[in-house]
Amino acid sequence: MLGWAVTFLIIAIIAGVLGFGGIAGTSAGIAQILFVVFLILFVISLVRGAMTR
Repeated sequence: MLGWAVTFLIIAIIAGVLGFGGIAGTSAGIAQILFVVFLILFVISLVRGAMTR
């Protein structure tokens, strides 16, 4: 999940440098959503791991 977020972030940066604003904005938005989902799943995993000990 984090790998996909980084991939979309790199796509957004490259598209922004090349002047494709729409694609850059969309890729950055997708990267943000994936990163938030990653963080939520990571926290849930930590909590479940701590509860099973």
